[in-house]
Order: sequence, then structure tokens, then C-alpha cells
Amino acid sequence: MRKIIVSTFLSLDGVMQAPGGPGEDPDGGFDQEGWSVNYWDERMGQIMDEFMDRSFDLLLGRRTYEIFAAHWPHASEEEGAGPLNRATKYVVSTTLASADWRPRS
Repeated sequence: MRKIIVSTFLSLDGVMQAPGGPGEDPDGGFDQEGWSVNYWDERMGQIMDEFMDRSFDLLLGRRTYEIFAAHWPHASEEEGAGPLNRATKYVVSTTLASADWRPRS
């Protein structure tokens, strides 16, 4: 049996929402897009590097899959693109129109 390891960005007040750019995830009136960027430091970089250096699969919701699939296959030169593009993606959704983002070596 495999383990599911959750890697998420969670604020101290319990907000588990996209840490990305403006407009990425304004659900529920959340207006702090990109909230984690100001707190990214060397230690956070080390933690993410350790996580990304392992082989892994991705278990994603539809919305996260669509955001990732629109960006990462076209950003092969960006840090982190390789591991994300190589990963097998499992999408938890009943409404996903297409799952075209396939693992690549």
C-alpha cells in the first residue's frame, strides 16, 4: 500500500488556498493572491527542493490540475517543471473535460 503525503500551503489562520498569482483563486472573497511569496525563504526553498528531488505522483483536484496543466507543460525551463511534468497525475473530479497533461521524461 502506498502513502499519500500532503504538500500544501496553509496560513496560520487556516487558509488553504492557492498561493499563486493575482486572480488564481479568489473563492470565498479571498483577496490575498500570492500570499506565500513574501514568506518564501531559504529554508522553504530547501524543503521544496527535498520534496521535488524524489519521484512522486500527483493527486490533484480538477481546478488545481487545470491551473498546473495550463502552465507546467509549457514552462520546461522553469525550476520544478521537470519533476511535475514527469509525475503521473491522478485527478479527483467528475467534471474534468480533458486530462492531456501526461508524464514526460
